[in-house]
Amino acid sequence: MPEVWEDWSWSEVYPSGQELRRYFAHVDKKLHIKKDVDFRTKVVKAQFVRGKSCWRTETEDGRVTESQFLLPCTGLASKSYTPDFPGIESFKGEIYHSEYWPEESINIQGKKVAVIGTGSAGIQIIQEWAKEAGTLTVFQRTPNLALPMRQLQLPQEQEVIRSMYPHVFRDRGQTFAGYVATQVPKRTFDVSPEEREASYEYAWKKGGFNYILGTYIDNLTDLQANRALYDFWAQKTRSRIHDPRKRDLLAPLDPPHPIGAKRTALELNYYEVFNQPNVHLVNVREEKIVEFRPHGIVTSSGAYHELNAVALATGFDGLTGSLTNLGLRNTEGIFLKEEWKDGAKTYLGLTLSGYPNLFYMCGVHGPSALSNVPSTIEVQGQIIIDTIQRMRANRLASIEATPEAADSWTKWADEIANATLFTRADSWYMGANIPGKKRQMLNFCGGIPAYKQACTEALENWKGFKTVQMANL
Repeated sequence: MPEVWEDWSWSEVYPSGQELRRYFAHVDKKLHIKKDVDFRTKVVKAQFVRGKSCWRTETEDGRVTESQFLLPCTGLASKSYTPDFPGIESFKGEIYHSEYWPEESINIQGKKVAVIGTGSAGIQIIQEWAKEAGTLTVFQRTPNLALPMRQLQLPQEQEVIRSMYPHVFRDRGQTFAGYVATQVPKRTFDVSPEEREASYEYAWKKGGFNYILGTYIDNLTDLQANRALYDFWAQKTRSRIHDPRKRDLLAPLDPPHPIGAKRTALELNYYEVFNQPNVHLVNVREEKIVEFRPHGIVTSSGAYHELNAVALATGFDGLTGSLTNLGLRNTEGIFLKEEWKDGAKTYLGLTLSGYPNLFYMCGVHGPSALSNVPSTIEVQGQIIIDTIQRMRANRLASIEATPEAADSWTKWADEIANATLFTRADSWYMGANIPGKKRQMLNFCGGIPAYKQACTEALENWKGFKTVQMANL
């Protein structure tokens, strides 16, 4: 919406949390969103009542809301995960989780601190805590194959930048990940080594996701092509790390998984941080965390790490957890969490069989975590709006995905995923970070354009849906 961006200027390419908060306040001032929001309200139960053709939603404070539609916009990472570390309740220092980060500043000046986990949140915490901590111990299970962010300050005068916005908004929905990057329309080994090296170098200097999304079309489908991409990354990254042991743990010569197959983080000076004498690295694949004690952590080697504070960057029950955490039940009264214990099933990555008039966003079997999330949200949001408008125009009380349609979509999503390298990594994309969770690709790997086309074609004639007409008054 032009009224949102026409008088807003960003100060840098990757805004800080403080700047994002100012932007959200600016958006609310323009669109008056808060008047329609109940904050700090937890949904504990929701079920569609067929006899009334409406959703009955209960919140923790005892309120009941009835509505024709239910649109869970819970995102892909809203249920945090903390491993069951023995003795953690006995730790007398401070414990922080990346999801529940305090609004007030944390004073770690000169203290002995640790970060458990090296996902995207872990990298952000490590880069900041290394500046002030007396000692920082990083517990790493799997190295993060992070890419240089290339942060840039933007000019105060932004008329030229704003003039590009309509084109960016139009074009990004036509790209695989909703991210405006020009992919080289060739396969990795169809070009000479010199041309390939130049392409990698150009994308590397541009920074961000250009290195994966702006190079060759087989990066995420061909293992040998991906290895070439990894080897260039390793060469660049290893040169930044002085200590040989840390170098082999952070950027090993042999890839721990295909690059890009797990969530790729962006970093500013992450690898240089490990050159500081106060930053230590523990490989928990070989030296497991045995227990917390009142003032530290013991590992399987017998080492004791004395600590004042610990940051848990241990991730989330991604994609499925956001929905199963709502107390959703199908029309037969069965919890969604129970239905999905042997694997998630959806239709169009947007609806669920047994849950009429429910449309969720940025969740299971949508482009979700494999995309620029705002791009996916805008595509799905427009699909939902169009669907509701067509339902009202055709006097439909409800639509509901059939079990057969859900089986077919889930099977197709699996087939596409199996043609990529995503399934070769034990990632939260695959549900592999949660003990006992079925291992399956939880995103749609076909890209935003293919996803949008499939949804549009299905919904234009209610393919895969049971429809119920409104009663005549």
